[in-house]
Amino acid sequence: MQWNKLLSDRRIHQEERPGELKKDLRSAFEKDYHRIIVSASFRRLQDKTQVFPLDRSDFIRTRLTHSLEVSSVGRSLAQNIGVSIAEDELDGSFSKQAQRDICDILQCAGLIHDIGNPPFGHFGEESIREWFAKNLDELKFKGRPVREFLNDQQYQDLLHFEGNAQGLRMVTRLDYPAKNYGMNLSCGLLSAMIKYPTASTNASASSRDLKMRKTGYFFSEEEIFDIIREETGTKDARNPLAFILEAADDIAYATADIEDAFKKGFFSYSTLTYELQLRGVSKPCREKLDAYYDMARMSGLMAPEEYAVRTWLRDMQDLLIVSATVGFVSNYDLIMEGIYPKDIFEGRASVGLLKVLKEIAYDYAFTSMSIFKTEIAANRVLTYLMDILVPSALVYDTDSPPGLMEEKYLSLIPDNYRQVYHSRTKGRRAEECVYDRILLATDTISGMTDSYASDLYKQLTAI
Repeated sequence: MQWNKLLSDRRIHQEERPGELKKDLRSAFEKDYHRIIVSASFRRLQDKTQVFPLDRSDFIRTRLTHSLEVSSVGRSLAQNIGVSIAEDELDGSFSKQAQRDICDILQCAGLIHDIGNPPFGHFGEESIREWFAKNLDELKFKGRPVREFLNDQQYQDLLHFEGNAQGLRMVTRLDYPAKNYGMNLSCGLLSAMIKYPTASTNASASSRDLKMRKTGYFFSEEEIFDIIREETGTKDARNPLAFILEAADDIAYATADIEDAFKKGFFSYSTLTYELQLRGVSKPCREKLDAYYDMARMSGLMAPEEYAVRTWLRDMQDLLIVSATVGFVSNYDLIMEGIYPKDIFEGRASVGLLKVLKEIAYDYAFTSMSIFKTEIAANRVLTYLMDILVPSALVYDTDSPPGLMEEKYLSLIPDNYRQVYHSRTKGRRAEECVYDRILLATDTISGMTDSYASDLYKQLTAI
């Protein structure tokens, strides 16, 4: 892969620019940043779960604040890696402009890496997948099984519904729908956000190759995906910048989950120090945490434990950023050849630290009773919404008029999503559009915030 291709600023849909705007000196990627932050789908992240569904605390991270943190870490990583590539003379084609561009792209990619996630975090994805696993084979269209109207990839798309693939759909189709091509971001950015350049028919959670572990695009965006990989020259490989994006995501959520779980009271300072020792975190790392605690206590701070944990986590982020930088540079040739199958922490000493942070957060927060209770409630909300929206969507735009309640349920589907549907299905027979109708339902639900989905459920069930 070559940087002059990877950093393509081409937009899939070329836009007419008024003469006076030709003096705009921003790069395509700087313009991408503006398109993202003013979009409705980005704003909705402020009320979507990161870890704690429907949390009322003002200090717990939402999907928006998490995305901002990934954006910041991603830009820092890109800056470090760019300087290292140049100083170590790893690639003569890597110019000063390329150094600037990868920083801008990673900053943008961090903002949109979770933009397709449904309400209630990753649990929301699992709930949608579970609904399809239980109901897809039982659904009927004009008296015949829906399965008969789906090709293998469409069928697997639904059974393995994935927020990453929905994210690509969101930014290339659903946002700014008046133009029917989403935000129309640059191909270089779109390629970087595709962490899994894999169709649902080939994805496997147990694959040894990271790029194969999840679905990266739906059948509905296959043509767009093909344009992106042709334009950027990635073919079937993962864009090198996707490795950096994944590392930024890991760093941000591993440290943030620990901080949020601590502030929520899921574990104490003494429990954290005990777990770090028990799980084999290096002595220098543990001593740094103790040193911050002693410093805070001697300074008379009212919450020395909180100060110590937050300051220590900041240092751990710095350490992990350096580690990821070294990991990328050390495997540069394999990554650029498209044959590196692991994450860039693999083989680094810090991989143990990252693993321990994730394990502690999982053991003390993700398996807590309060999380279980909210997930049970979230599952009920999403199951109900799928129950009413999928069957209603199946009769939309057919010669079989919807029933009284189906017509009311269809009113919940935003006009802009219907517009995208009609643009895509124009001239096709009703039997050929079953998959697209079902996507109307998943698009609608994925676009909801936690609060909106919860309130809608209460309103519709008269609770």
